[in-house]
Order: sequence, then structure tokens, then C-alpha cells
Amino acid sequence: MKVIMLGAPGAGKGTQAKKIAAKYHVPHISTGDIFRANIKNGTELGKKAKTYMDQGLLVPDELVVDLVVDRVNQEDCVDGYVLDGFPRTIPQAEALDKALAALGQKVDYAINVEVPDENIVTRMGGRRACVGCGATYHLEYAPTKKEGICDACGRELILRDDDKPETVTKRLNVYHEQTQPLIDYYTQAGILKEVDGTVDIEEVFRAITVILGE
Repeated sequence: MKVIMLGAPGAGKGTQAKKIAAKYHVPHISTGDIFRANIKNGTELGKKAKTYMDQGLLVPDELVVDLVVDRVNQEDCVDGYVLDGFPRTIPQAEALDKALAALGQKVDYAINVEVPDENIVTRMGGRRACVGCGATYHLEYAPTKKEGICDACGRELILRDDDKPETVTKRLNVYHEQTQPLIDYYTQAGILKEVDGTVDIEEVFRAITVILGE
């Protein structure tokens, strides 16, 4: 079972990817984790990626695809995997399909967690992070016992710059520009499935398990 998770930042695709991985006993693979692991282990691909990252540059598509394909070829991926945060663009999707085809593999499902922009802005604007231990909360979904104070260490909570409405709106605009076309791409490939991401986390997951055949 090879699954790609799609959805805007803040739609909850990472949460769902972890739940799928746990239920179906397949790895949850994010590009960030792959980069960190390769850099930490000093692999050739990791060294190449690091030269770009150290200069504040985006890692080129070909190198990202090489890193992802290297990861999905590992033993723990024999029964499948969940890709989270990749591909982000049509060229990446095409390169991934080509590389998988060369291995006699293909993606089974692209699952889009659909949430309207205004819901995401509200959702992310409710997040709070602890200045001390970094624990995260949400004013509505995961509030602290005492308002504005971390349950874990007692330090104050802040709204991170990343979660401010103007930043979230910018990120959503980039997403729609770059990643939204993937929805059309996977629709044409006949593997796109959509779930309503505005409902409760468990309801979203139930909808996904129905798609994946429970």
C-alpha cells in the first residue's frame, strides 16, 4: 500500500499520515525526516543536500526524488509507506512516478485532506507554543488547564510567527500555486481520493480507512 498524502498546511495530513502508518504497519515518510537522517548519517545524498541547505537554497527536485526513492527501497517499505509532504509539484510527481516505474512500482492512492482556507487560518491562529519546553496547544482543541500557561513546565505560551494569519495566508497562496495542480495530476491518474478534513480527526481517519479497505 503506497499512499501519498495531500492537503494544505494545517489541514492535518501529517496527523492522518501517522495514524495510517500505525494502523497498517508501514513507515510514515516525510522529506524533512529523510534529509535529517541522510545528513546525520553522512551519506553521499545527504552531503549533496546539505550543500544546498547550508546556502539557504531549495534542494533540487532530482536530488529530493533520489532521496525519497532511496528511502522507499529500504526493507521496512516492502509492504508500503505513507509519503507526507512529497511530492509538492508536478515535476516532482512525474519524476517520482518515473523512478517507481523503473522499480516496477507505483503509487496506489493520493489522499487529499480537504479543508477550506478560512478554516485553516482559524485553526492555525488558535495554536499556542510554550516558550520554555516547546509544547504545543490549541485554544479550542487542546487548551491548557490555566489560560496562557504551559501544563508541562509553567512557562508562558505564544502565537508563533508561522501561525499568524498573514503568514498562514501566504503559505496557502504558495500551496495553491504549486501543489494544487497535483490534485488534477492524480485525478487524471485515477488514484485521487478526497476526504473532508473539517470534521473530527477520528472521523477523517475512518473515511481514510474506508478508502484503504480497512
